Amino acid sequence: MSVASAVEEQRSATGEISHNLQEAATGTQEVSANISSVHEAAQETGAVASEMRNAANELSQQSNSLRREVETVLTDIRAA
Repeated sequence: MSVASAVEEQRSATGEISHNLQEAATGTQEVSANISSVHEAAQETGAVASEMRNAANELSQQSNSLRREVETVLTDIRAA
């Protein structure tokens, strides 16, 4: 093997390594972007879940209030 061919082989291997590193860096950036998207979606899901819990609590309070009012009306009707 001549020195020139060894140098060319080394240059080719270095180029391939460089290309593979660039692909790995691109893949890492894509994974990072996907993780950020999942994090944002999780935060939005948590916010919506909190709103749903608050709405359910409010509905429960309104239901209890309505039940008491109906019981009062029925008591008044029976007393009449």
